[in-house]
Amino acid sequence: MELARKSRPKARTLLAETWQRLSKNKAAMAGLIFVIIITLLALFADIVADYGTKVIQTHPLERLQRPSLQHPFGTDDMGRDLFARVVHGARYSLAFGIVCTLAAMAIGGALGAAAAFFGGAVEAVIMFIADTISCIPGTLLSLSLMAVLGPGLKNLMIAITFGGIPIFTRIIRSIVLGIVRQEYIEAARAAGVSNLRTIFLHVLPNAIGLIIVNFTMNVAGRIMAASALSYIGMGIQPPAPEWGAMLTDALKFLRTDPHVVIFPGMAIVITALSFNLLGDGLSEALDPRLRD
Repeated sequence: MELARKSRPKARTLLAETWQRLSKNKAAMAGLIFVIIITLLALFADIVADYGTKVIQTHPLERLQRPSLQHPFGTDDMGRDLFARVVHGARYSLAFGIVCTLAAMAIGGALGAAAAFFGGAVEAVIMFIADTISCIPGTLLSLSLMAVLGPGLKNLMIAITFGGIPIFTRIIRSIVLGIVRQEYIEAARAAGVSNLRTIFLHVLPNAIGLIIVNFTMNVAGRIMAASALSYIGMGIQPPAPEWGAMLTDALKFLRTDPHVVIFPGMAIVITALSFNLLGDGLSEALDPRLRD
Protein backbone atom coordinates (compact mmCIF):
# COMPACT_ATOMS: atom_id res chain seq x y z
CA MET A 1 0.00 0.00 0.00
CA GLU A 2 2.75 2.41 0.95
CA LEU A 3 4.65 1.64 -2.25
CA ALA A 4 1.53 2.29 -4.32
CA ARG A 5 1.00 5.65 -2.59
CA LYS A 6 4.57 6.68 -3.34
CA SER A 7 4.31 5.68 -6.99
CA ARG A 8 1.19 7.78 -7.60
CA PRO A 9 2.76 11.17 -6.74
CA LYS A 10 5.79 10.17 -8.80
CA ALA A 11 3.57 9.38 -11.80
CA ARG A 12 1.72 12.68 -11.36
CA THR A 13 5.03 14.56 -11.14
CA LEU A 14 6.30 12.88 -14.30
CA LEU A 15 3.06 13.70 -16.14
CA ALA A 16 3.18 17.33 -14.98
CA GLU A 17 6.84 17.61 -15.96
CA THR A 18 6.12 16.17 -19.41
CA TRP A 19 3.23 18.58 -19.94
CA GLN A 20 5.36 21.52 -18.79
CA ARG A 21 8.06 20.72 -21.35
CA LEU A 22 5.49 20.06 -24.07
CA SER A 23 3.70 23.35 -23.41
CA LYS A 24 6.95 25.26 -23.97
CA ASN A 25 7.23 23.84 -27.49
CA LYS A 26 5.17 26.24 -29.63
CA ALA A 27 5.21 24.02 -32.72
CA ALA A 28 4.02 20.99 -30.74
CA MET A 29 1.27 23.01 -29.06
CA ALA A 30 0.11 24.31 -32.45
CA GLY A 31 -0.05 20.71 -33.65
CA LEU A 32 -1.93 19.63 -30.53
CA ILE A 33 -4.46 22.46 -30.88
CA PHE A 34 -5.20 21.57 -34.50
CA VAL A 35 -5.44 17.86 -33.69
CA ILE A 36 -8.01 18.69 -30.99
CA ILE A 37 -9.94 20.96 -33.38
CA ILE A 38 -10.07 18.43 -36.22
CA THR A 39 -11.02 15.66 -33.78
CA LEU A 40 -13.89 17.71 -32.37
CA LEU A 41 -15.07 18.57 -35.88
CA ALA A 42 -15.03 14.88 -36.79
CA LEU A 43 -16.93 13.89 -33.65
CA PHE A 44 -19.59 16.57 -34.09
CA ALA A 45 -19.66 16.63 -37.90
CA ASP A 46 -23.40 15.90 -38.03
CA ILE A 47 -24.05 18.97 -35.89
CA VAL A 48 -21.72 21.18 -37.95
CA ALA A 49 -23.25 20.15 -41.29
CA ASP A 50 -26.04 17.77 -42.25
CA TYR A 51 -24.67 14.77 -44.14
CA GLY A 52 -27.67 14.16 -46.37
CA THR A 53 -28.40 17.67 -47.62
CA LYS A 54 -24.92 19.26 -47.74
CA VAL A 55 -22.48 16.39 -48.20
CA ILE A 56 -24.27 13.90 -50.49
CA GLN A 57 -27.18 15.74 -52.12
CA THR A 58 -26.27 17.57 -55.33
CA HIS A 59 -27.27 21.17 -56.13
CA PRO A 60 -26.54 21.77 -59.84
CA LEU A 61 -27.51 25.46 -59.69
CA GLU A 62 -24.82 26.10 -57.04
CA ARG A 63 -21.94 24.25 -58.71
CA LEU A 64 -18.37 25.63 -58.48
CA GLN A 65 -19.20 28.65 -56.38
CA ARG A 66 -16.26 30.51 -54.86
CA PRO A 67 -15.83 30.74 -51.04
CA SER A 68 -18.49 32.93 -49.42
CA LEU A 69 -20.34 33.37 -46.14
CA GLN A 70 -22.89 30.76 -47.21
CA HIS A 71 -20.19 28.33 -48.40
CA PRO A 72 -16.90 29.08 -46.55
CA PHE A 73 -14.89 26.73 -48.80
CA GLY A 74 -17.08 27.16 -51.88
CA THR A 75 -18.87 24.30 -53.68
CA ASP A 76 -17.72 21.45 -55.92
CA ASP A 77 -18.83 20.56 -59.45
CA MET A 78 -21.99 18.95 -58.03
CA GLY A 79 -22.92 22.00 -55.97
CA ARG A 80 -22.09 20.28 -52.68
CA ASP A 81 -20.70 22.38 -49.84
CA LEU A 82 -16.93 21.83 -49.64
CA PHE A 83 -16.68 22.86 -45.98
CA ALA A 84 -19.27 20.21 -45.03
CA ARG A 85 -17.46 17.58 -47.10
CA VAL A 86 -14.06 18.41 -45.61
CA VAL A 87 -15.49 18.25 -42.07
CA HIS A 88 -17.18 14.89 -42.66
CA GLY A 89 -14.08 13.67 -44.49
CA ALA A 90 -12.12 14.16 -41.28
CA ARG A 91 -13.99 11.16 -39.87
CA TYR A 92 -12.56 8.89 -42.53
CA SER A 93 -9.02 10.27 -42.33
CA LEU A 94 -8.84 10.16 -38.52
CA ALA A 95 -10.34 6.67 -38.51
CA PHE A 96 -7.67 5.50 -40.96
CA GLY A 97 -4.92 7.27 -39.05
CA ILE A 98 -5.84 6.31 -35.50
CA VAL A 99 -7.61 2.94 -35.84
CA CYS A 100 -5.19 1.50 -38.41
CA THR A 101 -2.17 2.72 -36.44
CA LEU A 102 -3.56 1.23 -33.22
CA ALA A 103 -4.18 -2.11 -34.95
CA ALA A 104 -0.73 -2.12 -36.58
CA MET A 105 0.88 -1.14 -33.27
CA ALA A 106 -0.94 -3.89 -31.35
CA ILE A 107 0.04 -6.64 -33.80
CA GLY A 108 3.51 -5.35 -34.62
CA GLY A 109 4.18 -4.42 -30.99
CA ALA A 110 3.32 -7.94 -29.79
CA LEU A 111 5.58 -9.47 -32.43
CA GLY A 112 8.42 -7.03 -31.75
CA ALA A 113 8.20 -7.48 -27.98
CA ALA A 114 8.18 -11.27 -28.36
CA ALA A 115 11.22 -11.12 -30.68
CA ALA A 116 13.21 -8.97 -28.26
CA PHE A 117 12.12 -10.80 -25.11
CA PHE A 118 12.55 -14.41 -26.23
CA GLY A 119 15.36 -13.97 -28.76
CA GLY A 120 16.84 -16.99 -30.52
CA ALA A 121 14.74 -18.76 -33.13
CA VAL A 122 11.62 -16.73 -32.27
CA GLU A 123 13.43 -13.47 -32.97
CA ALA A 124 15.05 -14.83 -36.13
CA VAL A 125 11.73 -15.95 -37.66
CA ILE A 126 9.78 -12.81 -36.72
CA MET A 127 12.46 -10.40 -37.91
CA PHE A 128 13.05 -12.35 -41.13
CA ILE A 129 9.36 -11.98 -42.02
CA ALA A 130 9.28 -8.32 -40.94
CA ASP A 131 12.45 -7.46 -42.89
CA THR A 132 11.17 -9.28 -45.98
CA ILE A 133 7.89 -7.33 -45.93
CA SER A 134 9.76 -4.07 -45.16
CA CYS A 135 11.63 -4.43 -48.46
CA ILE A 136 8.35 -3.48 -50.17
CA PRO A 137 7.39 0.22 -49.77
CA GLY A 138 4.36 0.58 -47.50
CA THR A 139 2.16 2.33 -50.08
CA LEU A 140 3.05 -0.23 -52.76
CA LEU A 141 2.30 -3.07 -50.34
CA SER A 142 -1.09 -1.54 -49.45
CA LEU A 143 -1.82 -0.97 -53.14
CA SER A 144 -1.05 -4.62 -53.92
CA LEU A 145 -3.41 -5.78 -51.18
CA MET A 146 -6.12 -3.42 -52.43
CA ALA A 147 -5.72 -4.87 -55.93
CA VAL A 148 -6.44 -8.32 -54.45
CA LEU A 149 -9.13 -7.33 -51.94
CA GLY A 150 -10.83 -4.66 -54.03
CA PRO A 151 -11.78 -1.06 -53.12
CA GLY A 152 -13.86 -0.22 -50.06
CA LEU A 153 -13.60 1.06 -46.50
CA LYS A 154 -13.00 -2.31 -44.80
CA ASN A 155 -10.41 -3.50 -47.32
CA LEU A 156 -8.63 -0.15 -47.23
CA MET A 157 -8.27 -0.33 -43.46
CA ILE A 158 -6.94 -3.91 -43.68
CA ALA A 159 -4.38 -2.90 -46.32
CA ILE A 160 -3.16 0.16 -44.42
CA THR A 161 -2.95 -1.78 -41.15
CA PHE A 162 -0.96 -4.58 -42.74
CA GLY A 163 1.44 -2.08 -44.28
CA GLY A 164 2.24 -0.65 -40.85
CA ILE A 165 2.85 -3.92 -38.97
CA PRO A 166 6.53 -4.39 -40.00
CA ILE A 167 7.32 -0.80 -38.99
CA PHE A 168 6.02 -1.28 -35.45
CA THR A 169 7.60 -4.73 -35.19
CA ARG A 170 11.04 -3.24 -35.73
CA ILE A 171 10.38 -0.15 -33.59
CA ILE A 172 9.01 -2.04 -30.57
CA ARG A 173 11.76 -4.66 -30.84
CA SER A 174 14.47 -1.97 -30.65
CA ILE A 175 12.72 -0.32 -27.69
CA VAL A 176 12.23 -3.57 -25.78
CA LEU A 177 15.82 -4.70 -26.44
CA GLY A 178 17.01 -1.76 -24.38
CA ILE A 179 14.71 -2.77 -21.49
CA VAL A 180 15.04 -6.54 -21.25
CA ARG A 181 18.72 -6.22 -20.29
CA GLN A 182 17.87 -4.15 -17.20
CA GLU A 183 18.39 -5.64 -13.75
CA TYR A 184 14.74 -5.51 -12.72
CA ILE A 185 13.80 -7.73 -15.68
CA GLU A 186 16.42 -10.26 -14.61
CA ALA A 187 15.09 -10.03 -11.05
CA ALA A 188 11.55 -10.71 -12.26
CA ARG A 189 12.72 -13.75 -14.19
CA ALA A 190 14.71 -15.00 -11.18
CA ALA A 191 11.60 -14.57 -9.00
CA GLY A 192 9.68 -16.93 -11.27
CA VAL A 193 7.39 -14.30 -12.85
CA SER A 194 5.87 -15.66 -16.08
CA ASN A 195 7.09 -14.28 -19.40
CA LEU A 196 3.68 -12.87 -20.32
CA ARG A 197 3.33 -11.13 -16.96
CA THR A 198 6.86 -9.73 -17.22
CA ILE A 199 6.16 -8.31 -20.68
CA PHE A 200 2.87 -6.61 -19.72
CA LEU A 201 3.79 -5.47 -16.20
CA HIS A 202 7.47 -4.58 -16.54
CA VAL A 203 8.54 -4.25 -20.17
CA LEU A 204 5.70 -2.44 -21.97
CA PRO A 205 4.95 0.12 -19.18
CA ASN A 206 8.59 1.25 -19.31
CA ALA A 207 8.42 1.58 -23.08
CA ILE A 208 5.09 3.44 -23.17
CA GLY A 209 6.65 6.87 -23.68
CA LEU A 210 8.50 5.90 -26.86
CA ILE A 211 5.50 3.89 -28.04
CA ILE A 212 3.23 6.97 -27.74
CA VAL A 213 5.73 9.08 -29.68
CA ASN A 214 5.98 6.55 -32.51
CA PHE A 215 2.20 6.07 -32.54
CA THR A 216 1.61 9.82 -32.95
CA MET A 217 4.10 10.17 -35.76
CA ASN A 218 2.81 7.09 -37.61
CA VAL A 219 -0.78 8.39 -37.59
CA ALA A 220 0.30 11.00 -40.15
CA GLY A 221 1.74 8.29 -42.37
CA ARG A 222 -1.46 6.23 -42.25
CA ILE A 223 -3.54 9.32 -43.15
CA MET A 224 -1.29 10.07 -46.13
CA ALA A 225 -1.39 6.43 -47.26
CA ALA A 226 -5.21 6.32 -47.12
CA SER A 227 -5.47 9.60 -49.05
CA ALA A 228 -3.01 8.36 -51.68
CA LEU A 229 -4.94 5.11 -52.23
CA SER A 230 -8.25 6.97 -52.43
CA TYR A 231 -6.66 9.48 -54.82
CA ILE A 232 -5.87 6.74 -57.33
CA GLY A 233 -9.34 5.23 -56.95
CA MET A 234 -8.45 2.24 -54.75
CA GLY A 235 -9.92 3.53 -51.50
CA ILE A 236 -13.20 5.14 -50.49
CA GLN A 237 -15.53 5.46 -53.44
CA PRO A 238 -17.63 8.56 -54.33
CA PRO A 239 -19.79 10.20 -53.16
CA ALA A 240 -18.23 9.55 -49.71
CA PRO A 241 -16.29 12.70 -48.69
CA GLU A 242 -12.80 11.23 -48.27
CA TRP A 243 -10.08 13.84 -48.78
CA GLY A 244 -8.04 11.84 -51.29
CA ALA A 245 -11.11 10.96 -53.35
CA MET A 246 -12.17 14.62 -53.28
CA LEU A 247 -8.81 15.59 -54.79
CA THR A 248 -9.30 13.07 -57.58
CA ASP A 249 -12.68 14.53 -58.50
CA ALA A 250 -11.41 18.12 -58.25
CA LEU A 251 -8.14 17.81 -60.16
CA LYS A 252 -9.72 18.65 -63.53
CA PHE A 253 -10.79 22.03 -62.13
CA LEU A 254 -7.34 22.99 -60.84
CA ARG A 255 -6.84 25.84 -63.34
CA THR A 256 -10.36 27.22 -63.49
CA ASP A 257 -11.59 26.66 -59.90
CA PRO A 258 -8.56 25.96 -57.70
CA HIS A 259 -10.53 26.19 -54.45
CA VAL A 260 -11.99 22.71 -54.99
CA VAL A 261 -8.42 21.33 -54.84
CA ILE A 262 -6.88 23.68 -52.27
CA PHE A 263 -9.13 22.97 -49.28
CA PRO A 264 -9.08 19.13 -49.32
CA GLY A 265 -5.34 19.26 -50.03
CA MET A 266 -4.75 21.67 -47.15
CA ALA A 267 -6.78 19.42 -44.84
CA ILE A 268 -4.51 16.45 -45.64
CA VAL A 269 -1.26 18.41 -45.32
CA ILE A 270 -2.14 20.34 -42.15
CA THR A 271 -3.55 17.28 -40.36
CA ALA A 272 -0.48 15.16 -41.18
CA LEU A 273 1.84 18.04 -40.24
CA SER A 274 0.03 18.56 -36.93
CA PHE A 275 0.48 14.93 -35.90
CA ASN A 276 4.15 15.09 -36.87
CA LEU A 277 4.70 18.30 -34.86
CA LEU A 278 2.93 16.76 -31.87
CA GLY A 279 5.05 13.62 -32.21
CA ASP A 280 8.25 15.67 -32.31
CA GLY A 281 7.17 17.61 -29.22
CA LEU A 282 6.31 14.44 -27.32
CA SER A 283 9.66 12.94 -28.31
CA GLU A 284 11.45 15.85 -26.64
CA ALA A 285 9.09 16.03 -23.65
CA LEU A 286 9.43 12.31 -22.88
CA ASP A 287 13.20 12.17 -23.45
CA PRO A 288 14.72 11.08 -20.13
CA ARG A 289 18.02 12.79 -21.01
CA LEU A 290 16.29 16.19 -20.73
CA ARG A 291 15.09 15.59 -17.17
CA ASP A 292 16.98 17.04 -14.24
